[in-house]
Amino acid sequence: MALLAEAKRVAAEFDFPDDVVRAIGDEFVAEMNEGLEKNATTMSQIPTYVTGVPNGTEKGLYLAVDLGGTNFRVCSIQLHGDTTFSLTQSKVPIPRELMEAKTAKELFAFLAKQIEIFLKKHHEDHFEAHVRRRQTVSTPEGYRDENIFRLGFTFSFPVHQIGINRGTLIRWTKGFNIPDAIGQDVCALLQEELDLLKLPVKVAALVNDTVGTLMARSYTSPGKTGTLLGAIFGTGTNGAYLEKLSKITKPMGGEYDSSTGEMVINTEWGSFDNGMKVLPTTVYDNILDRESVNPGIQMFEKRISGMFLGEILRIALVQVMKSPTIPLFRDDDSSHNDYNSTTTVTPSSPLYMQWAVDSSILSIAEADNSVGLRALRQEIEKCLGVSAPSIEDAQAVKDIAHAIGKRAGRLAGIAVGAIVLQTGRLKNNALASSGTDAIKTSDAGDTPIPEEDIVDIGVDGSLVEFYPNFEDYMRSSLRVMNGIGPEGEKRIRIGIAKDGSGVGAALIALVAAKMEKPSDYVNELRAKLVRVQENVDGRENPADGSTSTAAAATVPESKPVAPGTEKEPVNGESKDLQPGR
Repeated sequence: MALLAEAKRVAAEFDFPDDVVRAIGDEFVAEMNEGLEKNATTMSQIPTYVTGVPNGTEKGLYLAVDLGGTNFRVCSIQLHGDTTFSLTQSKVPIPRELMEAKTAKELFAFLAKQIEIFLKKHHEDHFEAHVRRRQTVSTPEGYRDENIFRLGFTFSFPVHQIGINRGTLIRWTKGFNIPDAIGQDVCALLQEELDLLKLPVKVAALVNDTVGTLMARSYTSPGKTGTLLGAIFGTGTNGAYLEKLSKITKPMGGEYDSSTGEMVINTEWGSFDNGMKVLPTTVYDNILDRESVNPGIQMFEKRISGMFLGEILRIALVQVMKSPTIPLFRDDDSSHNDYNSTTTVTPSSPLYMQWAVDSSILSIAEADNSVGLRALRQEIEKCLGVSAPSIEDAQAVKDIAHAIGKRAGRLAGIAVGAIVLQTGRLKNNALASSGTDAIKTSDAGDTPIPEEDIVDIGVDGSLVEFYPNFEDYMRSSLRVMNGIGPEGEKRIRIGIAKDGSGVGAALIALVAAKMEKPSDYVNELRAKLVRVQENVDGRENPADGSTSTAAAATVPESKPVAPGTEKEPVNGESKDLQPGR
């Protein structure tokens, strides 16, 4: 009984009352607005230069890659134009040594090589496109590559984005630590390695996975009001939402379409409340943070994301094991155990190794309500290196794991609620349908809520998809937040945006392809030949970037090309994105 009492005491440390939920929500909105007003804030609130969302009619074949955490995914996406798509993909783990490589080149060379392998396997015809060329008078060489993949690069780390395919790395998260990459343009780093391999690929768009989730949800589930937020609750956590351009008052470089009046903002909410003004904390959180590669930052993420939940559980269990009066994972003899065997912990147990406990054990603990907790006990034996764990051992793990997972879900719900409050979408939708200031809902859920009153949220990630009751814990926070409450919570629809990072990246690559100017190819060649000619003449490049008459004459003038007349078979047909809704 001492063990179960101690487990409940530890579990209680992860709980927090409703007034703290409301305080966190208020601080979240305040930090969001601060990030819209100036740079170098706790929540970066990064403009993405994406000002439209899909309407489900877009078509084309695009390439997408996703560096989101421990794995690198390469995929090609065929958009069918009817809210559906086909996806071909491969996934490889990132070698641990490359997550902390000496130079960025080592990591990006690895990524480019995986793209080459994928193209050779799945798109051999397009991979050989640089050999099959058609004649044209628009280039000085007399030919032009026919099939060039436009690639959407999902890069799920904080970047300072200065264009749809330009962005410099602000900092690493999720266990990555490559110092020389900080401040570099990640699209240029990847393009350089692709060019060295002579691949027919152009990095057309830089995409955060949450932006991709928002785009994918908008494509597959278009509604009358549109999707407001794309959120990730997996290895890491982050959110991207549609914000009014008028609220973005900090300086922005780069070109974008202002006609929609909106822009997708990448919140980088993993760093919310790094100053620990309102976030709940425990001694176990403090140990994790102190021993992490980035102490003092990503404090919100360290309480929510799958990368850290297993480690929090490990630390909590180890702290309990240190008490000589609490019999966790030990007994006097086999008579105390229904396995008729003495419980022991192997010396090589993951309990003794940092980051060695996978967060999936929390899902198993949450789901196992069987008599005897057999499934959880098997998982404890397999994943924690504990032989013959007792029922009391399993119940203690279940109680602590449940508390950690519930806290993660409640914090996730606060983030979603803060976005809804920041945008005023919930109130605006209700006003549009009711004509009053009141937020009306159906009685006891008998009458369906009108589609125009729904606030649609797209989510992705292993936690929200596979952890039992995660959405319920999110909604428990929404119901007690000021400005939402039980009535407003019913209007918030949360749906899985499957393959968000891939499909979303493809959709943004489509946007980027439409933004490309037909003359860009010729101008780039002209500038390159100018530099070559000037080097031959022994002269430095003109400081003002002008071209010499002799050099310019080596490039024949080309006539303007009407949009759509230069067809690229790989990308196929593409339709306009619907303006941000």
